[in-house]
Amino acid sequence: MEPESRIGGVGPSRRRPRLSDEETARRMLRTAADALARDGLKVSLEHVRLEDVIRESGVSRSSAYRRWPHKDLFLGDLLLELAGDLAPPATGDRTAPSVVRSVLLEQPSRLRTPVGRSAALHDIVRAAVERDFALIHDSPQWRTYLALTVTAVSLPSGELKEQVRQALATSEARFVERIAATFRALCGLLGMRPRPPADYPAIAQISNAVMRGFVTKSLADPDVATQRVTADGESTSVLELGAIAVVITYIEPEDTTDWDDARIADLLAGLDAVEDEFGTGRSDRPQRRPIS
Repeated sequence: MEPESRIGGVGPSRRRPRLSDEETARRMLRTAADALARDGLKVSLEHVRLEDVIRESGVSRSSAYRRWPHKDLFLGDLLLELAGDLAPPATGDRTAPSVVRSVLLEQPSRLRTPVGRSAALHDIVRAAVERDFALIHDSPQWRTYLALTVTAVSLPSGELKEQVRQALATSEARFVERIAATFRALCGLLGMRPRPPADYPAIAQISNAVMRGFVTKSLADPDVATQRVTADGESTSVLELGAIAVVITYIEPEDTTDWDDARIADLLAGLDAVEDEFGTGRSDRPQRRPIS
């Protein structure tokens, strides 16, 4: 019988062909990429060192390890703490009061007609969304919250994953409520209302999705939200266009009468109270969940 070839043969004596560095890199990267495409990219808190936390928090190692014998137990509680304590960065309620004041005082005559009040609402939303985008995009809190949501998705199925999911859902609901309150205050001020079947929570959800989408996309393409388009001789950013599209589609005049000078004067005189109406200064930070 012929001896089995050790090159190109079969069985345990077969040698792998020697690959070039380029072929090695191609195969390794392709295999890893295929695995991630199949299983998903996982984000974790493994970079958090328990010893560093012990030292910086000023507790004893024995107390820390008595409470968390294993690092995984500490990281699980940390995820729950973050999910319950870290709300998404605020939008609308931070910027709306100053924007409302400047827009309405700039052209108060527009308040006379429903069409003019709609135009004023569009200008308020256009200005506010630009400020909100800058606040969120530059916020470390936003990046932490985004990473937290991805980390939660990467958790194995079980009680911890469900607890984190519920905590995140509660934070998101609280965030959407704030946006809905901002739209409610704006509409009440200008005699507007949601166009059926939409309501304020639905408008808030859609607006949140538009803003969140642009912020997320901007992490890869920093200029995506500031790209300009021109219509009827007016230039606007695609971010503004998205925000205005929501308002045009889902909000309509409720008060279709013309306002007289006295009513306009009363509205402008009451702008000092706008800040309270939009809830700025109220703490929406949830109470910390006690760790048992």
